[in-house]
Amino acid sequence: QVHLVESGGGLVQPGGTLILSCTASGNVDEIGIMAWYRQSPGNQRDLVARIFARGGIDYVDSVKGRFTISRNEGKNTIYLHMGSLKPEDTAMYYCHAEPYSGAAYWGEGTQVTVSS
Repeated sequence: QVHLVESGGGLVQPGGTLILSCTASGNVDEIGIMAWYRQSPGNQRDLVARIFARGGIDYVDSVKGRFTISRNEGKNTIYLHMGSLKPEDTAMYYCHAEPYSGAAYWGEGTQVTVSS
């Protein structure tokens, strides 16, 4: 079992910056990939960025150059540094952990609102 807790969401003006964090507890050694997804009302939940336990990072095209995913030395916390935020980045952001085998885990989400 893995438990995920997100934090760092909030209201920010366009062009601003937010940093999200997600801390995993439990069987963290089983996690192969950790990722951030987002979902806005009426839309599906989409991948934003992911980081692999053995190295490697992916971003969706719409956030490349603006968002950075990283993790701590213990590999149980990931961060999403979001810069140059746009209104279209407004969404609930979810942390996701994919183990090497078995079902994936989701956090409860943290709301990001970009508005003037």
